Amino acid sequence: MALKIIDHGSAEYFQMVKLRDDVLRKPLGLGFTKEELDAEKDHMLIAAFEDDRILGCCMLLEEQPGVVRLRQMAVLNDLQGKGIGRALMNFAENIARDRGYRTIRMHARLNAVGFYEKVGYKVKGDQFVEVTIPHYVMEKMLV
Repeated sequence: MALKIIDHGSAEYFQMVKLRDDVLRKPLGLGFTKEELDAEKDHMLIAAFEDDRILGCCMLLEEQPGVVRLRQMAVLNDLQGKGIGRALMNFAENIARDRGYRTIRMHARLNAVGFYEKVGYKVKGDQFVEVTIPHYVMEKMLV
């Protein structure tokens, strides 16, 4: 498995969009708008590949100096629980740390909170609804 930063608008990026759509949006009856995808030009786009097949992905976006937000974490449904998500998280955290960020924050879906807790994230605040389902803000200090 290869972990890498990919370019917005590349063939790999469009694989990433399809994966996120299949795993995160379609099950909720949602899709992506052109504006949402255009806004991702400013994100650090991270993906895991086996040969040319995307296995999982996530994005990082600066929220404020020292704080980066993890977004759109997705792993192919049939490969969840096989260490791909953990590898993506480690890679994303190392990138964030290398770029001087001290904190990673995210809006975690309720059904993913347990996974993020296992890799060191803590719930911050009350449950809220985003894209029609319950979420929590979670964060981890990078030291």
